[in-house]
Amino acid sequence: MKILISADMEGATGVTWPADVLPGTPQWERCRPMFTSDVNAAVLGFFDGGADHVLINEAHWSMRNLLLERLDERAQMLTGKHKSLSMVEGVQHGDVDGIAFVGYHTGAGMDGVLAHTYLPNAVTGVWLNGVRAGEGLLNAHVAAEYGVPVVLITGDDLTCADAEGYAPAARKVAVKDCVSRYAAVCRTPARTAGEIRAAAKEATALAVRHEPVRGGPFTVALEFDAEHLGAAATVVPGVVCEGERRVAYAGETMYEAIRTFKAVTTIVSAAMEEQYG
Repeated sequence: MKILISADMEGATGVTWPADVLPGTPQWERCRPMFTSDVNAAVLGFFDGGADHVLINEAHWSMRNLLLERLDERAQMLTGKHKSLSMVEGVQHGDVDGIAFVGYHTGAGMDGVLAHTYLPNAVTGVWLNGVRAGEGLLNAHVAAEYGVPVVLITGDDLTCADAEGYAPAARKVAVKDCVSRYAAVCRTPARTAGEIRAAAKEATALAVRHEPVRGGPFTVALEFDAEHLGAAATVVPGVVCEGERRVAYAGETMYEAIRTFKAVTTIVSAAMEEQYG
């Protein structure tokens, strides 16, 4: 049995503030061990439950945040950027039985600690087939297209509540309770590690591949905080303006839809100015 862990950082234990997750800052250095602790707890739990192989895909920012030397030696880690499926790279090869979303968060325009979708601020909302979507929902649809169930989600309490909509059977662990976008009541790493490990062990039983879900076509809409970002996004073929700050596109498969999403956010990121966005 093979488990893929998609590891993001905003939903990690102790993380509440932008500097906690921005590579190179003192706070990021401080939070990296807590992020690694969450991921390693999931690794241990999956092996406790009978997994044979656990692959961790780094999914945050530079995708070079986890401390490899602190992970269980049985695990492997895919680190670095420029991956075909970004946050869920590895799910497409036909050998993954279940996927875990560790350190996840709610989406742009939602309540939640450090809520966003791909870009930290310029995207104010994302909708998939008319439903407001964060990274969890988007990535769950990608995984489903390859027959892989989401078996575990960790993050703040609102992330766990949001996951009930796209992975109701998955085990969920809230490592903190949201107070605002930049504040939370946090559990200690010792407590969250134990809870994540226990949940991952239970979640292993859910890691059963199913028939690929062909849910397309998919329509994705994005709203930005400035008009020029929407205009920049239309450089990507198939992306059209639906308003001053809103664009949309369609994809026959979620594979196409998520890759177009990645292209749009890359273009938009390049179109932002440091002070004015």
